[in-house]
Amino acid sequence: MARYLVTGGAGFLGGHLVESLLAHGHDVVALCRGEEPSLAARGVTVRRGDVLDAASVRDAAAGCQGLFHCAGKVSRKPEDAEELRRLHVEGTKITLDACKDAGITRVVYASTSGTVAVSEYPAHIGSEEDETPIALLSRWPYYRSKLFAERAALERNTEGFSVVSVNPTLLLGPGDTRGSSTEDVRLFLERKIPAVPAGGLSFVDVRDAAEAMRAAMDRGEPGQRYLLGAINLTVRAFFERLERASGVKAPWLPTPRAPLFARRGAEILGRVSSQLGLDVSVDPVSLDMAQYFWYLDSTRAETVLGWSPRDPQKTLVDTVDDLRARGIVWPSPASTR
Repeated sequence: MARYLVTGGAGFLGGHLVESLLAHGHDVVALCRGEEPSLAARGVTVRRGDVLDAASVRDAAAGCQGLFHCAGKVSRKPEDAEELRRLHVEGTKITLDACKDAGITRVVYASTSGTVAVSEYPAHIGSEEDETPIALLSRWPYYRSKLFAERAALERNTEGFSVVSVNPTLLLGPGDTRGSSTEDVRLFLERKIPAVPAGGLSFVDVRDAAEAMRAAMDRGEPGQRYLLGAINLTVRAFFERLERASGVKAPWLPTPRAPLFARRGAEILGRVSSQLGLDVSVDPVSLDMAQYFWYLDSTRAETVLGWSPRDPQKTLVDTVDDLRARGIVWPSPASTR
């Protein structure tokens, strides 16, 4: 068994990864900005620090054989661009360099499928070797920052210091206590999405993504990325599956697939929804992203890592049940059939 450092261990993916590592008998050190008593109660060694503070990273990494770098922030707000750049890009550089100095020899970096697998065309299924769609990513600060962070991580892949990138698509499943990934499902359940965007998406169970991270530490090829997704769906098909999982009626109003629509869409939908008496939460960036197709092929992860996703419908059911059980959404007659 090994001793691993995990950054972002209190987050959605990081929390499930910690659980998986403990279940397989590994020792886990979590670099956290706060006390995180829930991690300590499970036998995790919690070290106070920050991915932007090299000294605290080196201290936490002492005695560890590998690093799982999961720390990050999910935000679609343009005003968060600089914070996202510092946390993802600079934080990745500082953390990996400090871990190398501390004697760690292998890193699994948690990236996102959005660094490569997004297209204007529904027929395109993204692979690890695709050219980066930089013209699209430059419009979305989160994905732009993750792209440059991933590049910084893989540039550090050298002899004696192996770096592997794992690139999950939209993470769903139970335990998203910070609402970082399941926010769109919450909005659906509360009927705050009045229209159906014209694009397509992929999603994967966070528990399966955590297992892929763990497998990548042992079997991932240095310098490579591994896309993770359970299914590719149009947004309409995704909403139909959510309707079956939750009993909440899916929206029916389609949105046109036009570049200018995303820029004015929030204002237009706000007016229409007000006339229909609906309470909505729509932002231009989300509308813009939903015009595109985030499809991908997970064959490399399945072949090299021995990974396979669970039934995606079960993931949706578990996501809905968890949100309701934690009181994040309240069932009401107005939100169901």
